[in-house]
Amino acid sequence: MIALAAAGGAAEILATRHAYVAFALLLCIGLYMMIANPNLVKKIIGLNLFQTAIFLLFIASAYVDGGAIPIVPSGGPDGGLYVSPLPHVLVLTAIVVGVSLTAVALALCIRIYDEYGTLRTDTLRELLRDEGSIPGSRASSDAGSETPSASTAALAPGETGDTTGGDGDD
Repeated sequence: MIALAAAGGAAEILATRHAYVAFALLLCIGLYMMIANPNLVKKIIGLNLFQTAIFLLFIASAYVDGGAIPIVPSGGPDGGLYVSPLPHVLVLTAIVVGVSLTAVALALCIRIYDEYGTLRTDTLRELLRDEGSIPGSRASSDAGSETPSASTAALAPGETGDTTGGDGDD
């Protein structure tokens, strides 16, 4: 009997607090997208969903039932309830920062795609290990078996491959 009453109370709370339910869903979906997706663009979309959830939390927590706009009339305050403008100002600032962050992240994705031809994090990690930018098992195993490149193997025994005309002691 108590469990049914608690379940009914929880359902009533969920039914009356739509914004908090939407906050929880957006937060979980955004966090999951950032962690589980190997694609960088989808990670950025997840970050935007996460940010939107935080914005919704700020705005929903600033709601005052029966509150008026925080503009004091010329006759002076009438002593009623007012809505605080601070959360709204913070959210507007955060939206501008979020849009800037998204623009920079997408610009970086374009550069990464131009350079490596992929936006998958696992493929990028392998490419960077092969390149030697990230220490890993492949870079250390390749270091022991150094083979001369095709351009240096084709040189005559006395040639160094230096085309600048110097002695190589720059």
